[in-house]
Amino acid sequence: MNIAPFIFIGLFATFSASWFGFVFRSQAEIGRETQYMNPITGAVYPVAREGRAQQGTEVYRAQGCAACHTQQVRALSEGNDIVRGWGIRRTVAADYMLDRPALLGNVRLGPDLANIGLRKGTNDVVALYKHLINPRSVRGGEKSIMPLYKYLFEKRRASGTPGAVIMENEPGFEYIPSDDAKSLVAYLISLKSNGDVFEAPMPQPKAPSTNAPAGTNMTATATNAAAAPTTNAPAK
Repeated sequence: MNIAPFIFIGLFATFSASWFGFVFRSQAEIGRETQYMNPITGAVYPVAREGRAQQGTEVYRAQGCAACHTQQVRALSEGNDIVRGWGIRRTVAADYMLDRPALLGNVRLGPDLANIGLRKGTNDVVALYKHLINPRSVRGGEKSIMPLYKYLFEKRRASGTPGAVIMENEPGFEYIPSDDAKSLVAYLISLKSNGDVFEAPMPQPKAPSTNAPAGTNMTATATNAAAAPTTNAPAK
């Protein structure tokens, strides 16, 4: 009896089931997600990157940043990412909805960058430029193994050029960021996984707890205690 057809059918069925489970089902579950709108605030998440930030996506890929940095904050039950301050909540599929491709990364030789825009903010653009020029020149970067990206800048004698970056360890020189450097930093600033989505709501601030008995007016008690004079006289 020729069993070759049965083997072929069995293998075909096995691979078809695997494809259905890992590809088709995933596409059916999350492939058609749409931007989430907060019913209270009306805020839409995620927001598409535009301009330099979108161009910076390609610079980030070209420089191989995803080889050493992730963009995925793990839940508290899976690691200490949130404790380290790398995110406010765990990342979910919706965070990458508009990314083409999603640059999750799988190795952490450097810190996670999913929320670098929240940690740095738009006022720290110069700090990010300095980090790119020489990661070991910034505070706490003495042991950094990150390569230097000086080639994204033009080094010249200091002449007070607007927008130039001055490195404290290189007096007399200034660095002029190229378009790629500006786009890369704009992309990093745009990394903010802080939208309130259904599957990962933002944590709510906890109300202050006290050990005072019920009905105690803590404000009045604290005010009276502060107003009461203190002495070092011995008790009679």
